[in-house]
Amino acid sequence: MDYLRWGVLSVSHIYHLRIHHELKDSAKVKVMGIASRDKAKAEREAQFLGIPKSYGSYEALLADPEIDAVYLPLPNDLHAQWVKKAADAGKHVLCEKPFALNAGQAQEAIDYAQAKNVHVMEAFMYRFHPQWVHARDVIRSGEIGTVTSVNVQFAYSNTNPADIRNILEKGGGGLLDIGCYAISTSRFLLSAEPKRVVALINRDPTFRTDVLCSAILDFGQAHAVFTVSTQSAGFQRVEVLGTDGSMTILLPYNAYDDVPVTTIITTGLGTRRVNLGPASQYRLMFEAFSSSVLESKPVPTPPSDAVCNMKVIDAAFRSEQSGLWEAVR
Repeated sequence: MDYLRWGVLSVSHIYHLRIHHELKDSAKVKVMGIASRDKAKAEREAQFLGIPKSYGSYEALLADPEIDAVYLPLPNDLHAQWVKKAADAGKHVLCEKPFALNAGQAQEAIDYAQAKNVHVMEAFMYRFHPQWVHARDVIRSGEIGTVTSVNVQFAYSNTNPADIRNILEKGGGGLLDIGCYAISTSRFLLSAEPKRVVALINRDPTFRTDVLCSAILDFGQAHAVFTVSTQSAGFQRVEVLGTDGSMTILLPYNAYDDVPVTTIITTGLGTRRVNLGPASQYRLMFEAFSSSVLESKPVPTPPSDAVCNMKVIDAAFRSEQSGLWEAVR
């Protein structure tokens, strides 16, 4: 078989809106089933999206021998436990970010899955878009010199009390939801891990979730700074400053699959706008993961990367409490 048969654990808005249409014509990815705890809801979604099978429980999907791998977009607090349940069923797992609620939980789930001989990876789709491959190539080429800082801004406005992103017990809050992107970005571009973190966090008085987080990541010779918010105007941008130039990624994360995206690069020779795409970053991610399973090769983003990202998030939350720099450990 030269393709992987996929199931989706939960009827997810992001899957419905941004992902399924990218996968429909893939030769390597065949979405065979979708599950919900509400059978009728799963049936409606399967019919609407043209998915052959629907299930009234996550367990039923995992029990299906015709499913090889699962995409897991459940609420954050359920990620780790369903990674392990999928592994018990022998299913390979592409788990939405953040991989878990803390680094210890992430490491435990990954160790468990690997002991069951299944492939597992955190679903940071942005890394598969050509603009990010290009960005890291520019840095590695030395065109903008040695990187001294990475600045990330990412925000949206959501005050719906019923949304899981605003429910603390479900792993809601800006740092886990979008701060994970800012941290992942800095680590990806610098090909390094920060030594320590200091963070300033504001919390919603009713939700108790973090709604504004600014942090500094100390990479030694380079610093990364980010601000993320769940109650600000929608905005996202990544700026990289080097000793010989700079680079700005205008739409770093939610790139549409039907239009190009733009990176601005400035050096002593001048400024140019590089247009890359259109590209289906979710499809590229699903296909790369599927190839790793089909060819018995390591996943493109190693599971250890998820643990490293969570360690930085953990340090940021500790800094919120201490008001001090916290070591990443």
